[in-house]
Amino acid sequence: MAIGIFVELSVIIIIAVAVGWIMRLLRQPLVIGYILTGIIVSPYFLNIVSSTEAIATFAHIGIAFLLFVVGLNLNPRIIKDVGKVSLITGVGQVIFTSVIGFFIGRLLGFSTIVSMYIAIALTFSSTIIIMKLLSDKGDLETLYGRIAIGFLIVQDLIVILILMVIASIPAGISFTALIFGTILKGFGLLVLLFLIGIYILPLITKAIAKSQELLLLFSIGWCLALASFFYYLNFSMEIGALLAGVTLAMSPYRYEISSKMKPLRDFFIILFFILLGSQMVFANISQYIIPILIFSAFILIGNPLIVMVLMGLLGYTKRNSFLAGLTVAQISEFSLILIALGVSVGHLTNEILSFVTIIGLITIAGSTYMIIYASKIYPYLSKYLGIFERKGKKVDEHRYHKDEIYDIVLFGYNRIGYSIVKTVQKMKKSLLIVDFNPDVIKRLIARKVPCIYGDVADSEILGRLGLDKAEMVISTVPEEQDNLLLIKKTKDVNKKALIFVTANQVDEALTLYDAGADYVILPHLLGGDHVSILLEDFTGDINKILETKLKHIDELQRRRKLGREHPMNLDHNA
Repeated sequence: MAIGIFVELSVIIIIAVAVGWIMRLLRQPLVIGYILTGIIVSPYFLNIVSSTEAIATFAHIGIAFLLFVVGLNLNPRIIKDVGKVSLITGVGQVIFTSVIGFFIGRLLGFSTIVSMYIAIALTFSSTIIIMKLLSDKGDLETLYGRIAIGFLIVQDLIVILILMVIASIPAGISFTALIFGTILKGFGLLVLLFLIGIYILPLITKAIAKSQELLLLFSIGWCLALASFFYYLNFSMEIGALLAGVTLAMSPYRYEISSKMKPLRDFFIILFFILLGSQMVFANISQYIIPILIFSAFILIGNPLIVMVLMGLLGYTKRNSFLAGLTVAQISEFSLILIALGVSVGHLTNEILSFVTIIGLITIAGSTYMIIYASKIYPYLSKYLGIFERKGKKVDEHRYHKDEIYDIVLFGYNRIGYSIVKTVQKMKKSLLIVDFNPDVIKRLIARKVPCIYGDVADSEILGRLGLDKAEMVISTVPEEQDNLLLIKKTKDVNKKALIFVTANQVDEALTLYDAGADYVILPHLLGGDHVSILLEDFTGDINKILETKLKHIDELQRRRKLGREHPMNLDHNA
């Protein structure tokens, strides 16, 4: 039996690798590949899955580890930094999406309980997928990226509360029993865990943190023990795992624990999505085609519109509203967990699970391309999005500069840009800095340095910078398409301006030269050239080495004073 499970898992993982590789080529999240793998190994195709109980056990462990890692990142200290806009958009989007989704479900003929489940499930977006996409784009530290992560955290907190309620209410329980049994018992457990997290766990983790293996083993043990304890008390084991993570969220070792747990989480959660795909029912799915298309369109179009309306009312520009809105155009892994939980407690059928899973596949795939190509989509929609902006000054239009002509316009202040600014100041040239990191702009405003919050990929910003009069335009943003746009816009209005742009690859640099760049900065090659010059200059002279070292230390200390994230920040305009 054990050998059979081993062989079965081996074949499933090999198929998952092949499907995952295809997803990578298509620039899609691997979660889609995992679900498709489950469909491939299901009875409808290869019919490989026979050890369902064993895989289901692994899937439960995966969900527990997923929620444990989520809990580790729910440090109460960072919740207060989410901000007004994240709270309002997060809660507002959940309310509007669930209410509208419920009425759509009822109009399509679903029962009240099924409509409620579907509406709530379609409300939540995937924090994991969005963080990965924003990280790949380098947009985590942009204003819209921070707002998006903020309201996704708010969504996670809401879905966790919903999961706790659904998983903890036995069928047929009376209201009195619910109040005095489930809620009071749950409240008592939360208080107990809060005290343990403050007074006991810090002592334990400090004692065992000297051994990396022991720290990992303790984390796994704490997660599984608390999950089992909650299950024993008739609560959800998944919520026990989540709270196990929350109790460690304020530990100084939470990042270490999280990084070590992620590979385990990823492996076991793969099996959850594969099991989910293998249990999909296609016999009567044809009757759901119209509802699938309607709900998918609602998520891909309706959810972003809700966020854009809310952010517009709060006074944000249409561009930030649009970019943030795209991040809610898919459903979350928590949505699938919620529906699976509804099936397990007898509220839903496997047909509804299949129905929501297909919506998940469509919306995750669609929103991924929408987010990746957002900067290309926006120019086509920009003129129609003005209805989402309030008139007057926008809260995200940070700037400090006079309406005058600047000799040099610099896109991106961090890292390379910092050194360029020093040189420009020595040249006695007027300089305007454009950056998409709000913290960078705030620091520059405090120092009264001419600057404006904006993105090199925003055509509207480029049209307001006086590029037609500039002597030089410099971009430290290593995005080929953004720099091609900048070169074109500058050349269209100013043939004489010198254009310096940045690239990470040799092929990209050659493309930028062909487009009209006067010089392309390749940081990696420049670093090697600089070291080569130093090696030739030192020629064994220890005094020169020490002199250079001291200058370098002094320079690094000056940069550190500019802020902890400078210059290692990976923001879009870095």
